[in-house]
Amino acid sequence: MQMISTGTIVLAIVILILLIILISNIKIVPQAHAYVIERLGAFHAAWETGLHVKIPFIEKVSKKVSLKEQVIDFPPQPVITKDNVTMQIDTVVYFQITDPKLYTYGVERPLSAIENLSATTLRNIIGDLELDHTLTSRDFINTKIRTILDEATDAWGIKVNRVELKNILPPKEIQDSMEKQMKAERERRARILEAEGQKQSVILVAEGEKESTILHADAQKEAAIREAQGKAAAIREVQGAYADAVKLLNEANPSDRVIALRSLEAFQKAADGKATKLIIPSDMQGLAGLATSLKEMFTEPKDQQ
Repeated sequence: MQMISTGTIVLAIVILILLIILISNIKIVPQAHAYVIERLGAFHAAWETGLHVKIPFIEKVSKKVSLKEQVIDFPPQPVITKDNVTMQIDTVVYFQITDPKLYTYGVERPLSAIENLSATTLRNIIGDLELDHTLTSRDFINTKIRTILDEATDAWGIKVNRVELKNILPPKEIQDSMEKQMKAERERRARILEAEGQKQSVILVAEGEKESTILHADAQKEAAIREAQGKAAAIREVQGAYADAVKLLNEANPSDRVIALRSLEAFQKAADGKATKLIIPSDMQGLAGLATSLKEMFTEPKDQQ
């Protein structure tokens, strides 16, 4: 009875150990990760997302790899420009592991390799640029570093998506000189803007005076035209009235006595004026006789009455 109890306990222990070993060899690979599996020390497979079972004591998980995009902020690196100015530049590299096998077996300490490769590439690029060009060519430097790093890290199963220059720090004396230069440039621009403002002001004043003079001349011209048109209209009205009078006179078919009487009235108006010379027509005696006859004609009815 004692022996049965001991055997049962041993069997239970063995079964428990087997269960533990079996459970410990069940692996669940999470999303955006990969497990590199070695069998007897050699690469066997790269497990992707899902449930996997490993053979105990024969297979092992050599490396757990994250397939997410990663960011590395490298410390500032001393670089020398083409015009012998030493500055500090730190870079930020965005990369992603595309092949877990190459990443595991391609290079020892891949992140350190990327950092060193980035530093040497940056020194080579900056060495061909002058200080001013370096400060204004961030996009060019970023693109060139990314291209070189992407080609070099392709054999390591790494894809470099983007490289950014985080800070460019020239020496203190260079920074002071740049600040003075910028200050002088701002003052120059301010003076130019002020001069442009004064110029525009003078131009606007002159244009205003010009427009005022033109408008004044146009007003005088318009007034003169209207005055002449008024005089012409008045003359036309007077001439029209004279024409109407002559027309009516002709339509009335006046007698010789009426015409002679109108002539005497015209002569009387002329005599009453300020004229210094009078021209008396040759038939004045006939006109006088006509006037006497008209007088008698108008007085006879009165006497008869």
